[in-house]
Amino acid sequence: MNTDKLFAEALANEYAPKDTSKVIALKKLDRKAKLPANVFAYTFGIIGTLVFGVGLCLSMHVIGSDSLGSMVAGVIIGLAGLLMVSVNYPLYRKLLENGKKKYAYDIMLLAKEISES
Repeated sequence: MNTDKLFAEALANEYAPKDTSKVIALKKLDRKAKLPANVFAYTFGIIGTLVFGVGLCLSMHVIGSDSLGSMVAGVIIGLAGLLMVSVNYPLYRKLLENGKKKYAYDIMLLAKEISES
């Protein structure tokens, strides 16, 4: 088996102009269904991680004063950040499910058209 030939054909197919715009439309619909869930998950996860980190810094007296109130506030803020990070994945799954439901009919119709032609 000539792997160089297979590689060259695969690379040529990647750069060849796409004849079917239905496949491109299907990919765009798929991205459109998944994008809001991905943006939310990344944003909420980053914010939750930062809140958790600030809580840890406060409780270990890296920032703030050396008082007991600073440590208690740090623990509470850290727990809030931990809660945010913990609920991020279930929220992502729910948003992804809603996005897929919203575009399911259009995607299935377009996929059926592509597979029949």
